Amino acid sequence: MSGRIPREFIDDLLVRVDIVDLIDSHVPLKKSGSSYVARCPFHTEKSPSFSVNRNKQFYHCFGCGVGGNAISFLMDFSHLDFVEAIEDLAGFVGIDVPRDAVDFQRKSQDFSEIYSVLEKVAVFYVEQLRSHPESAQVVEYLKQRGVSGEIAKAFSLGYAPDEWDALSSRFDNKLLLDAGMLKSRDGGGAYDRFRGRLIFPIRDKRKRVIAFGGRVMDDSMPKYLNSPETAVFSKGKELYGLPELLDKNSKPERILIVEGYIDVLALAQAGVNYSVAALGTAASKVQMDMLFRFTSELVFCFDGDEAGRKAAWRALQECFGCLKDGRQVRVMLLPQGQDPDSLVKEEGLQAFERRIDGSQLLSDYFFENICGKLDLKTVEGRARLQVEVEPYLNKIPAGFFREMMFKELGAYIQQPVLDVLEIPATISKETKSTLVNSVVTESERVVLALLLQNPEMTDLVEEREVDWGVLSFRTKDALIDLLRAIDLNQPENTGRLLEIYREDDKKHGWLAGLAGKDVFLSEGVGFDVNEAFSGALERVIALGKKQFLDERLDELVENQQRKKD
Repeated sequence: MSGRIPREFIDDLLVRVDIVDLIDSHVPLKKSGSSYVARCPFHTEKSPSFSVNRNKQFYHCFGCGVGGNAISFLMDFSHLDFVEAIEDLAGFVGIDVPRDAVDFQRKSQDFSEIYSVLEKVAVFYVEQLRSHPESAQVVEYLKQRGVSGEIAKAFSLGYAPDEWDALSSRFDNKLLLDAGMLKSRDGGGAYDRFRGRLIFPIRDKRKRVIAFGGRVMDDSMPKYLNSPETAVFSKGKELYGLPELLDKNSKPERILIVEGYIDVLALAQAGVNYSVAALGTAASKVQMDMLFRFTSELVFCFDGDEAGRKAAWRALQECFGCLKDGRQVRVMLLPQGQDPDSLVKEEGLQAFERRIDGSQLLSDYFFENICGKLDLKTVEGRARLQVEVEPYLNKIPAGFFREMMFKELGAYIQQPVLDVLEIPATISKETKSTLVNSVVTESERVVLALLLQNPEMTDLVEEREVDWGVLSFRTKDALIDLLRAIDLNQPENTGRLLEIYREDDKKHGWLAGLAGKDVFLSEGVGFDVNEAFSGALERVIALGKKQFLDERLDELVENQQRKKD
């Protein structure tokens, strides 16, 4: 959807918005030198380490490392996706969001009508649970499972009458088809998808009804049925119970991921108001990234049988790309024959939460499961371990946790493992092998950081007339890419420059981290930014020339050795 909003509008929006005014409307700021400070809204702290710079239109926390522009702030603070953040930001300055195509406007209108009919259907199902003669068996089932009327109301539980046209006779059939609530007949016409079922409305994080789940009250199959994929519903992107969870606590300490609707209801009934359920599939990276917007810890709760262990392993495979520093994943396997509903009733809330506290960390669970299948006393076993583990670890974003996981692997295979810091830029075939043994120097970081904070410094690089072809250093491609982006887009400040990289999550995050180097954001008295940049650039060029010559010499020696052999 973001591609439908003109890039020119996004650039203009960032010019119109003052990031200080925006953030101050959510988090009170105080003037401190050339910047504004506050206690960080993204982690708990006693003294202010959250800094907002008006000139650069950029914020950065020196405590937890988060940083970005006005759009990034709204996405993180208000838990919005990109388009939602643009819409909120446009509302903040009092302008409308234009669209590139009339077709998109029509579809947006269609979506609003779909949301409307789904909300009406949800209300209808709630009414049927209260009044339909056949709903008594559903009410009795909920009582047996210990679900109170309060929980049923909070989650808007309903009943779909065992009729073919309960919906189609009351609502617009085309909208119902588009919303996935009807199934087409081969000979024409349509009939209700959900019949004779306990109904669980599925809402998105903006509390809009987007789909339904239904459970039969007899032995017919399938026992559980979900809405199909529609224009407003993708089961790999949504989670049951998330808006209800956020109503209780917008920033929970942890979120428990369970397997089913009833588990969420039963745990909420017991006082565990921080669980969600994936919708019939293993939790996806998209779902986990969304949950990590609200909390720093996810706990996967699965049955302890073979199926539960397989489900846990599938979920963990999706985790690694989400594990930025500060995030944590645990695995909680339940005793055989128990599910969250039965266990919390048997043990009580305190004992159940002690199980959560004592659940296994992802790192321990991961290595324990892989190592358990291998004989690490043998060279073959240790080699196999490295082959199996490295693809997972390579998915982890660069940072301390990634480094520690590679060190853990090294301890298991009894030798150090080299983990190259990933620079999100293209590495040519000619230099890839030599870069493995190089490191990112402080001078390289200084050049990139100052360039991000002061895009106009490209003039100093142009004056230097750098011959990139005779240089070799770790961040060369990243630096050239940044210089080209500045030259093509002419961003006025850091906020606009970072927005150019919005669609590349890895590169955007890496550059945002560099842009937050505190020594330069301070802009203290006596600090000459041009002098610092020029000096660092000279050191990078000198290093690059030396490394380039060393590499060429190594190649000559290697070629000479081949000829002798």
